[in-house]
Amino acid sequence: MADDLDARLAALEAALRQVDGLLVAFSGGADSAFLLAAAARALGPDRVVAATAVSPSLAAAELPAAVAYAASLGVRHVTPATDELSREGYVANGRDRCFHCKATLLDTLRPLAAELGLAAVATGTNADDAVAGFRPGIRAAAERGALTPLLDGGLTKEQVREASRRWGLPTADKPALACLASRIAYGLQVTPSGLARVDRAEQALRAHLVEVVDLRVRDLGDGVARVELDPAALARCDSAALDVVRAAGFERVTAQEFRSGSMNLV
Repeated sequence: MADDLDARLAALEAALRQVDGLLVAFSGGADSAFLLAAAARALGPDRVVAATAVSPSLAAAELPAAVAYAASLGVRHVTPATDELSREGYVANGRDRCFHCKATLLDTLRPLAAELGLAAVATGTNADDAVAGFRPGIRAAAERGALTPLLDGGLTKEQVREASRRWGLPTADKPALACLASRIAYGLQVTPSGLARVDRAEQALRAHLVEVVDLRVRDLGDGVARVELDPAALARCDSAALDVVRAAGFERVTAQEFRSGSMNLV
């Protein structure tokens, strides 16, 4: 296993060295954080820029951590605004919502990369993502020429985490955290107020429970929310915790164990 990871990391570095400057779509998650570090190692921090898109779909708590992480690598960090909410397909929130989100992101980052004198834009898509089933966002990025160094190098999520541990990256064990729109049930319109309500509820519940690994507040419509938590946090999720979510703007709240992508099953 170690030999396989070593080989994949060597191949990743060799591939990144072929790029004449890279703009990394940096969400702050484990994958894009690792890619950013790998690019800085391969190209030098002066030939890499991190770009965190700022919009109502970004959880408020994520941006300060992203800024600090990029600074720790000595990499320039830019925060372009993206306007997903201007796209009818995104607001309609059909099963192709992620396509419209990723299309907006790449349509923003590609000209920014050119302006900064960088040859390409890369995303943190890993090898597991490509076989995870329904991922319209990957198609949107591919159609716009985004590089996927982790996917191309065959690096899985666990390998990304293991390599991140080796390098001492603070994101090695960071839980997956998709955009806020992923909490809203398909068919319900995505609105700034709806995104803000989910963000408010998640921040309040995380503060209430304190030690949480996985946490989602799913907006099911008609004032109904479903809280999803890792088993340890779920065991501590009592009526007072659910009241915290109600106070954020939901009327009826239930709780169950966290399941990644559970909205795709509805």
